[in-house]
Amino acid sequence: MGKFNNILVVVDPESDHQPALSRALHLASLCDDTQITLFLAIYDFSYEMTSMLSADERQAMRHGVIQQREAWLNELVADYVEHGYRINLNVVWHNRPYESIVVEVITNHYDLVIKATHKHDTLGSIIFTPTDWHLLRKCPCPILLVKNQTWPSKSTIVGAVNLATENEEHDALNDKIVKQTKCFAEMLDSEALLLNAYPSTPVNITIELPEFDPASYADAVRGHHLTSMKALRQQHGLPEEQTRVYEGLAEDIIPAVAKEENAELVIMGTTGRTGLSAIFIGNTAEHIIDKLDCDLLALKPDGYISPLDPNINK
Repeated sequence: MGKFNNILVVVDPESDHQPALSRALHLASLCDDTQITLFLAIYDFSYEMTSMLSADERQAMRHGVIQQREAWLNELVADYVEHGYRINLNVVWHNRPYESIVVEVITNHYDLVIKATHKHDTLGSIIFTPTDWHLLRKCPCPILLVKNQTWPSKSTIVGAVNLATENEEHDALNDKIVKQTKCFAEMLDSEALLLNAYPSTPVNITIELPEFDPASYADAVRGHHLTSMKALRQQHGLPEEQTRVYEGLAEDIIPAVAKEENAELVIMGTTGRTGLSAIFIGNTAEHIIDKLDCDLLALKPDGYISPLDPNINK
């Protein structure tokens, strides 16, 4: 858990500076026998609309563009390869980058995808693109979304767990989050911090049920979360001071604690909800990361199958 040997780096085609590659090289320096693949999906609709050219000529033009980008990537990684890093290149022609990335992950069994985020020049916040959202929902392996900063030592790695249910899938995902949090904390010489947020008592309950005692209910809910957190930290050998339980919405609490602790990485689970349920309900992870100003590692539950898996209907 946490030792990545086959990393896919999504290249930013608009920049010579590649934070995702920097992060992959950092991890490779901490893990033995790590292979990095730089992946770039390119597409130009104008090449498809050139009706004066034959199909073979259009194919030759696309191949020429791919070769140009491969030459650029070779130049980008030349020094790293010379210093012993194992780096492969894969440039493809595809009009849906997220789809080509997920299929690449499934085909070649990557255990981590790293992609850079972009900061809004005016607002100073992190911008998540449609490709980011699709990857969070549909990529079966962990996704590391990185910002344009180095990882300092002695920082905090926040593992955001969900203790609201006793669902076996959530329990297994919590264990996965804790293990990754501890592993990253060890690799980066940082402190692991487990965080759980639970919602406040709904106000309308006290209106609809006059006999309802909100104070007793709130105490019971908090007691449940504290007990569950205690069991989780004891199971993984963490001291009480490395855990936090707060009342409030996860999308407010997690970014606030990450900022307060000067966290460089938040690790959390995403169920990969798609379709209408994603439109109307949304994923908690997606509400949270929009407010984060640090790296995010998103994990899927064990057994998750991507809707883009080519073997799904076989």
